[in-house]
Amino acid sequence: MNHVLTAVVMLLLAGEGAARDWRTASREPAGLAPDPATTPEAVIQVYAARTIGWRGAFGVHTWIAVKPSGAPRFTVHEVMGYQQRRTGNSVRSSQRAADMTWFGNRPWVVADVRGPGVDAMIRRIDAAVAEYAYAGAYRLWPGPNSNTFVAEVLRAVPELRVDLPALAVGKDYLDLPFVARTPAGSGVQLNVGGAAGVLLGWHEGLEVNFAGLVVGVNPTRLALKLPVIGTLGVRDPARPRQMAERERDTAGRP
Repeated sequence: MNHVLTAVVMLLLAGEGAARDWRTASREPAGLAPDPATTPEAVIQVYAARTIGWRGAFGVHTWIAVKPSGAPRFTVHEVMGYQQRRTGNSVRSSQRAADMTWFGNRPWVVADVRGPGVDAMIRRIDAAVAEYAYAGAYRLWPGPNSNTFVAEVLRAVPELRVDLPALAVGKDYLDLPFVARTPAGSGVQLNVGGAAGVLLGWHEGLEVNFAGLVVGVNPTRLALKLPVIGTLGVRDPARPRQMAERERDTAGRP
C-alpha cells in the first residue's frame, strides 16, 4: 500500500511540473517504435501516455500509429482538444515519431501488430479516421476526447484485440443508443455519455465505469484495473504480434 501511495504522490508532483513546463517539455522519441528504414513490413501500434498536469494522475492520452509496407515513416492519428478549438476539427493525422514523448511523459505500447494482412487493416483504420463522428466536438470529460477517438477507430479493426488502458478516460463514451460492441469486438458495452456504464468482453474482461473512472478485472491477462493506478497485469499484451492466418483472412474483409 505504501508504494502505491508513493506512486500517486509522485504522479501528482510530476503532473504539476509538466503543467508549468509544457512548452519546453520533451517531445523526443522514446525508442519504442521500430525503425521504418529497417522494418519493411506493415506495422500498427497503439500508444498511451499520462496527460499533462494534474490530470495525468487520473488519465492518459492515447493514439494510433500506422506504417504500411515499405513506407518510410509512421503516420500518427490522434485527437487534440486545442486543434478542435483552433480549426473546428479535433482529428490530427501527421507524420511524426510514433513513440514521441507526450510533453515529458514517456509513452508505453498498448498494442503492436505487424506482418501480412496489416496493410488491409491500415486502410480500414484510415477510413475510420476519416469517418470519425465526433471530429467537430471535444470535451475533456466525459468525452468525446482523444480516447473516444481511439476506441471508435479500433472498432473498425476488432481483430487487433486491443484492451485500452483503464486510465483512458473517455474510451467508454457512447452517444445514443448508448450500446456498442467493445473495441476488441469480443463483447458489448453499455455507457451513458461517458458518465456511467459497464463493459463485458473476452479480451477486455469486466469493467464498471463511473464518472470516467474504471474498476475491473481481465482474466485473460490476469489483470486488475483500478483508478489512478491503472492496469496491474501479469501478461504483457504489447509484445509485437504477427497476424495469425485466420486473422489475416479476416483483415482483408470490409
